[in-house]
Amino acid sequence: MTVLLLRLAGPLQAWGDSSRFARRDTGRYPTKSGVLGLLAAAEGRRRTDEIEDLTRLRFGIRVDQPGQLQRDFQTAINWSTGKSMPLSYRYYLADAVFVACVEGDRGLLEALDTALMDPVFPLYLGRRSCPTSGRVSLGVVDEDLTSALSSVEWQAASWYRRIQPQRVELELVVDAVQGSADPTETRRDVPLSFSPERREYGWREVAHLPPAIVDNPLGRPSRRATGIDWLDAVEEA
Repeated sequence: MTVLLLRLAGPLQAWGDSSRFARRDTGRYPTKSGVLGLLAAAEGRRRTDEIEDLTRLRFGIRVDQPGQLQRDFQTAINWSTGKSMPLSYRYYLADAVFVACVEGDRGLLEALDTALMDPVFPLYLGRRSCPTSGRVSLGVVDEDLTSALSSVEWQAASWYRRIQPQRVELELVVDAVQGSADPTETRRDVPLSFSPERREYGWREVAHLPPAIVDNPLGRPSRRATGIDWLDAVEEA
């Protein structure tokens, strides 16, 4: 198996898969359609170009730094009539960091890796107002998707590591394998067409795996590690 690992980080991210009208939500982690759109942009594919080879890639996410949900609102004016448009509420993830992984043909993954180093179109994290920061590609490796997500270096910021415990659980969400016993959910998140005139999305099964465990030397020691039971101390006082 061969996988391409991606670091998805930026001041803001927005991964909506069910937004409608004046409310634009975001999911807690990147969508497959959003990440495949980023890869297509790197290669310079137009919205009307074929993306079937991308949709066949198996996809997974590791939540390295979940971020904070932020709400914004926007106003607009119809310049032809001078009338105000409805107020639009938009939700974002601030200061989030994810590791994304796509598994498939080595030739395709290496081409995508090369494109990410010098993208044709700007790369953004779900919405055009959410540019990426830092290096996106973490390289192509010969591992299966789950092993790669579990073993790649933790990408969280130093300030975030300092407020976490010394052992941290990182959530893993991947395309489900048929017959798997892992808890699954169905999401409409496979892009069939990015065309503005005919956007279409298909369904996929998503599996929630046991979390990856990472050591965090910068983290806070646990209560047990200090030798003090603070709850007992308070009760005694």
